[in-house]
Order: sequence, then C-alpha cells, then structure tokens
Amino acid sequence: MFLTKENMDFYESEGFLVLENFVSLEECESLRQRAMAIVENFDPSESFSIFTTNEQTRHSDLYFLESGDKIRCFFEEEAFNENGELRQSKSFSINKIGHAMHDLDQVFDNFSRTSQLEKIAQDLGFIDPRIIQSMFIFKQPFIGGEVVCHQDSAFLYTEPLSVKGFWFALEDSTKENGCLWAIPGGHKIGLKSRFCRSKDGLGTEFKVFDESPWEISKLIPLEVKAGTMIVLNGLLPHLSYANRSERTRHAYTMHLTEGEADYPESNWLQRSTEMPLRGF
Repeated sequence: MFLTKENMDFYESEGFLVLENFVSLEECESLRQRAMAIVENFDPSESFSIFTTNEQTRHSDLYFLESGDKIRCFFEEEAFNENGELRQSKSFSINKIGHAMHDLDQVFDNFSRTSQLEKIAQDLGFIDPRIIQSMFIFKQPFIGGEVVCHQDSAFLYTEPLSVKGFWFALEDSTKENGCLWAIPGGHKIGLKSRFCRSKDGLGTEFKVFDESPWEISKLIPLEVKAGTMIVLNGLLPHLSYANRSERTRHAYTMHLTEGEADYPESNWLQRSTEMPLRGF
C-alpha cells in the first residue's frame, strides 16, 4: 500500500486526506506553463461560455455539455464589464480548462497517469479505476468565482457511488486566494442531489433528494502549500470562496470512477464512443 493505516483511518473518518509535498514544484510549474499556453492559443470567438456554480442550470450550454471529451476554456463569471469587454487580460479571465486534458494533452496525461496515483486509487478501494474528468482551475485574482458547497458525486454519479477527487495545489492555497473548505465527516450524510442533463439533452437540472441546508458552520479551511495533493471522497461537502486577492490560486484536479460501476446517460458529462474512459 502507498497510503498508511493512519492515512486510511483519517480518510474514512473525515472524508478527505492531505498529502503534503506529493509533487515537485517543477511539476507544478510545468502544468501551469502548459495551461497558460492552452489559454494563449484559445480564441474567445469560438465560444462565449461562462462557468459558474450559481444557477448552474441557467448557464449550461452546448459548449459546456460537449466538453467531456475535449479541451475547452471557460470564462470567469465576472470576467466581463457592462460593455461586454474583459476586465483583465485573457490570461487572467479564464475560470478553468476542462474536461479531458488527461487524455488529449501529453503534459497533463503524463502527470495524471503515474504508478503512485494508481496505487493510491487501489488503496482507496478501486478495482478498475477510470479517469473521467480533469480540470485546470485558475481562481483568478480579484474575480476568481466562488464554488458553492457541493458533493462531487452529484456531478459524476455512478451506481454504486464511486467517484473520488485528486486535487493538486500548484500554488500556495490560502483563505486569502480561495482555498478549499470542507465539512469533516460530511461524507457520511449521503447524496443530497444530482446534476443531470434535462430530458431534451439541451440543458441541465438538479434532482434534489435532501433540501436541508449545508452545515456551513462546520466548514474548515484546507490551506496547503504548492505540491500538496488532497484526496476528496465523492460525498464530501466542500467549497471555495471567491478570490478577491491579487494572487492566482492555480490547481489541477482529476476525478476517478469505478469502471465496474454504472455511469448513467443522464449524467451531464458524457464522451463519444471513440474515446472510452481509461485508467492508469
């Protein structure tokens, strides 16, 4: 096993695990530089897509819904002024890149598929782990949008539930620049909702199972240094507040699902049969 008994006990109890110094600063910088190159080559005229977790159903569009097997850039919600012009340069206006970087870009593919990550997936109980999604998250200075409290299993639902998140801090992540916050032990409450494609396939909707509010008072900040990896149980409630500082908070995240689990066609994220899910 790669993870120790203490690691596993903590993860089972709290729903997350912080692994410091997991990747080198050189690897962090390599991902950051590659992401900036992708943004530099991105032509905004291709799409005007804004990512936000507030009123997500209203902001869903085909550019977003068809990104499961592509590499696409999404703007911050506050990137544009009242005249429709960027408040900051393009490189400081993108919210994230997603969602198949691990399959379509060599730099991110090499980072995402290592023996260490495969061993951790096995330690977490995966029999046939598949990387279903990857994102580079910028959390831009001054306009980095809030990500409201949510469970990853709501967006990447499987039967049985199986999703786990591997989140990598590529820069120091603090309360000032929008670090993750989590509710320790909150993964034990069960799934509260599902984010699905609407029946016409052109939009999305939430199916709510539990309308009770999140226990926000129990949130704790996960402030970590660059090079840290955080493992997230798919049922763990977590969020990040808006970044109003003058610093970015770059992070890379990938999500795994169990190959033996059923992945419904109603899930928002889908990919073509020409690009089946792969593991490590």
